[in-house]
Amino acid sequence: MIVALRALGVGDLATAVPALRGLRAAYPDEELVLAAPAWLAPLVRLIGGVDRLVDVPDLGSPAPALQPAVAVNLHGRGPQSHRLLRATRPDRLLAFACDGFPEGPQWTDGEHEVRRWCRMLRWHGVAADPTDLALSRPASDGVPVGATVIHAGAKAPERRWPPARFAAVARVLAARGHRVVVTGNAAERPAATRIAAMAGLPGTQVLAGTTGLGTFAALIAHARLLISGDTGAGHLATAFGTPSVLLFGPVSPAEWGPPPEHPRHQALWAGLRPPGPPGGIDPALAELTPAQVLEAVDRTARHTQG
Repeated sequence: MIVALRALGVGDLATAVPALRGLRAAYPDEELVLAAPAWLAPLVRLIGGVDRLVDVPDLGSPAPALQPAVAVNLHGRGPQSHRLLRATRPDRLLAFACDGFPEGPQWTDGEHEVRRWCRMLRWHGVAADPTDLALSRPASDGVPVGATVIHAGAKAPERRWPPARFAAVARVLAARGHRVVVTGNAAERPAATRIAAMAGLPGTQVLAGTTGLGTFAALIAHARLLISGDTGAGHLATAFGTPSVLLFGPVSPAEWGPPPEHPRHQALWAGLRPPGPPGGIDPALAELTPAQVLEAVDRTARHTQG
């Protein structure tokens, strides 16, 4: 048995896909178990090759009683995540080196998240292709096909672009003939509703809080375009090949952005700025304008048509 730990969210899982596929290829006859939050199951099924998902919501969870031949830390630099995996009593641990765990490569700040885990596995003798990001496309049942998705939510307030700016973009795109829908989680529905109202969209096009993870993934997979902040939605667009315009603030797209060699995915970033007030938008994200987003939309269209 091979156990890989990635007790994080949607974008984190999507960026670990090449590493998981590398493990599948390296250990074809072993059961591959992913230790991650159970709610990610609809996405795990789209990766292929993962035999079982064991619910590990976070690093405070008890270690699963698995006793694997190999435990793989795809979660972090350690030592807490290393200790959780050591508690499963593996024969071997593949991880970054840290205090108390000397065997492994050194962690590099600023490295792209996808390449980071592929590099760690290569150090341990497991090949992984950082370009192998695609997920299987889910069925389109129950989702509007060809919609332009404006995903207004983000976990941290510094990553939330103002609703009025999303609305300005939505208004222009709707006038161009896009079928715009606004998404987010249940807590973000009020913001999504404000965006729709300011853009002149009917309330039926506010989907925030109404889609489970599997439906949300299908919506993005079959969308015309995604406009989003630096969230898991952007990683899903990359995985499904859906054109996207992604707005970055406190973190560079060089660390978490889409592959720059695929211009159908446009990452906008004003560069590093001194942090803003706690609980407010990141100053770099605040510099991005609706006009810049619309210009990026035009670029994605040219590359998609070409």
